[in-house]
Amino acid sequence: MAGSMGDDDDGINEINVTPMVDVMLVLLIIFMVTANYMTSQSIEMKLPKASTGAANEQVQNLGFSIDKDSKLFLDGQPVNYADLTAVLAEKLAAKPDISALISADIKTPHGEVVKLIDFIRKNGITNFAINVEVEE
Repeated sequence: MAGSMGDDDDGINEINVTPMVDVMLVLLIIFMVTANYMTSQSIEMKLPKASTGAANEQVQNLGFSIDKDSKLFLDGQPVNYADLTAVLAEKLAAKPDISALISADIKTPHGEVVKLIDFIRKNGITNFAINVEVEE
């Protein structure tokens, strides 16, 4: 009887990476969601309330914030208007239909918000929204 009986060493010779990829994708999604939340929570700001406001479901590309001391932030990082021109040109070249979400503290002077809107429109970004807290 020349046949082998039960001595097959033809087990699994490869590592199944599918579960690891699944876990990594879930971690990536969690990181992306929490990073956005952490950025928006890192700047102390009290948004104005509006009864006609609605939840913003459109994904915004640029997040501008102006705190009560009129300090300007882009995606949670402090920025000044001199540096912002180059950043906006770079972002606009990468994505021509870029849009912006502007969040301003309730105590921010109206002129600062208008100044930012005027600045981003002069630099070619015409799609923007103003973030408000929805009244219940």
